[in-house]
Amino acid sequence: MMKLYYAPGACSLGIHFLLEEVGAKYDAIAIDIKQGQQFTPDYARLNPKSKVPLLQRDDGSTLTEFGAIARWLASTTGAQTLQSTSLEEDIRITETLDYVVATLHMQGFSRILRPQKFTPNEADLDWVRQVGIEIVTKGFARLSAQLGQSPFIMGQRLSIADAALFYTLFWATKRVNLDLPQNLRDYYQRLSARPSARKVLQSEGLE
Repeated sequence: MMKLYYAPGACSLGIHFLLEEVGAKYDAIAIDIKQGQQFTPDYARLNPKSKVPLLQRDDGSTLTEFGAIARWLASTTGAQTLQSTSLEEDIRITETLDYVVATLHMQGFSRILRPQKFTPNEADLDWVRQVGIEIVTKGFARLSAQLGQSPFIMGQRLSIADAALFYTLFWATKRVNLDLPQNLRDYYQRLSARPSARKVLQSEGLE
């Protein structure tokens, strides 16, 4: 059986959501990042990067990085519902997912939630946070325009890009309380009301 190593409320939330969406059989194992469990020898042997998510597959091999895990799930267990139908669709999904992870998460939310990683000076922390808020706000404005009135970010069906938006919008609404465009607020409400999302949020103790 697959094993998902996750931290409650971290970006691994999106992979947890995908595993439920595709009906995968897996065990979920929480890693206490605040206590430094990601640096323990046992976990570091599995993932020398010392972060989440980590997916251990049925054969014992492991996958790291949000995009890699999501694409593997979309091509295997979730092929019936998540696999792209064309090269162009696959490219556009990857384009959106990478933008959410690399820009909103790594450049924006990292500054908002962990400003001390970007400056050694206590006096600069508020400035770092503000830069992060500006990055995230501009990013969500672009994604709002892309979404329009569609049910999902890529149009009419769920994709792995929605999983990336699911965790970043969770942060935006539950941790930062950003003023989001209304269509993104409605979209997050639709995602978080899905049975898969309800189960994951409850199992991670997030509601």
